[in-house]
Amino acid sequence: MPSRKLTEFLDRNQVKYVRISHSPAYTAQEIAALAHVRGKELAKTVMVKLDGKMAMAVLPASCRVDFGLLKAAASAGTVELAAEDEFKSLFPDCEAGAMPPFGNLYGMATFVERDLAGDEEIAFNAGSHGELIRLSYKDFERLVQPTAAKFSQRP
Repeated sequence: MPSRKLTEFLDRNQVKYVRISHSPAYTAQEIAALAHVRGKELAKTVMVKLDGKMAMAVLPASCRVDFGLLKAAASAGTVELAAEDEFKSLFPDCEAGAMPPFGNLYGMATFVERDLAGDEEIAFNAGSHGELIRLSYKDFERLVQPTAAKFSQRP
């Protein structure tokens, strides 16, 4: 079941989106394969701490965060990967690790990999390990107002 907070927000803002159900999956590559979404169009959310504050780094499923590039993009003194037990309570309406990339709904900054901005649509976890939401990148950008930057590498 997708996050009620997310779907209510999308509906209130009259955004057209598609819900994609799939069997439970936990890695971005597994999800992309099950949902028949190209890895570069599946946006994964990586929780990071920028100078000790939680933030979202949103990037293509096929990429990895380059912490040096993210540090520069965020003008942060320190950047580190957040542990699940440090952030799961911030998303009470989501399964652990399946939070949607809408930091604005959870009071945190959102950074999006510039490569995603070139996609017409993006898909992302919708609060559960069995459902995605797909919408236009332009709607995502308009609603979230993320900071777009280059901060990832392909493996």
